[in-house]
Amino acid sequence: MNNGFIINLIPGETFLHKLSGTTKVRLFFVLIIYLIMSFDIRLILPVFVAGLLGLFSLKTDVAALRYIIVFVVAMNILNIVLYYLANPHLGELYFGQETLWFQFTDHYIVTYEEVWFLMSRLLKMLATFLVSLVFILSITPSEMAAGLYNCGIPYKICTVVELAFRYIPDIYRDYQNIKVSMQARGVELDSRKAGVIKRLKQTILILIPLIITSFDRVGDISNAMDLRGFGKGRKRSYYSEHEATADDQKVKIVYLLIAVFDVLYIAAKIIYKIPEVWYPW
Repeated sequence: MNNGFIINLIPGETFLHKLSGTTKVRLFFVLIIYLIMSFDIRLILPVFVAGLLGLFSLKTDVAALRYIIVFVVAMNILNIVLYYLANPHLGELYFGQETLWFQFTDHYIVTYEEVWFLMSRLLKMLATFLVSLVFILSITPSEMAAGLYNCGIPYKICTVVELAFRYIPDIYRDYQNIKVSMQARGVELDSRKAGVIKRLKQTILILIPLIITSFDRVGDISNAMDLRGFGKGRKRSYYSEHEATADDQKVKIVYLLIAVFDVLYIAAKIIYKIPEVWYPW
């Protein structure tokens, strides 16, 4: 992460950074489908481990991402808790049996099957988050647009996505500058000195003008693109997209194998009624 808030504007020097945008987008799509299709922990765990390895291979300052990681993990744990509170008998629903571990009340019991399902669900959500995070950290907005275009998405939509991601670092930078200016004028935004409600109010006061300003920028960009004849041609090229390298070819084999497995697994799941969640006992 070399240019700002999560979004890279300049490609990095690691293996994942040097892959073409098309390779990254296609690999991301097949992995997301792979994670969506099952709660089988045997399938999810390898992707979770690969996501961790990919995150560290990017040589990213993980400490700079701690708030995002903590927030996402906390929200997923809350999701699991609410899932349990809504139905504490999911073990019987998915596995047709319940083995009591301990109980709070007659209704709220904890079974081994329930714990296994909730653990599989949590791991699935965290693996999806890791794959998404690695994808965002390894790709630039221009590479993403090029990759989406090469996957058959109209280039006008690709450009909208590119511009949206392109301006996230600018908005974050403006937010930080305004925040520092307000602190210099005596507005307390330090988490150790100001309460959550006060900081939330001040953050809203900063974000509202930024959002309005962003709409003005969108209008300026739209006019500039119209003047340059954007959208007149049927096709377009992207300066950020390079020829496939040897590494791209290797990763292509990987995502093609995953894609074939996705199709076969989904077909087998429909034909042979493979259980949604694998349970070893």
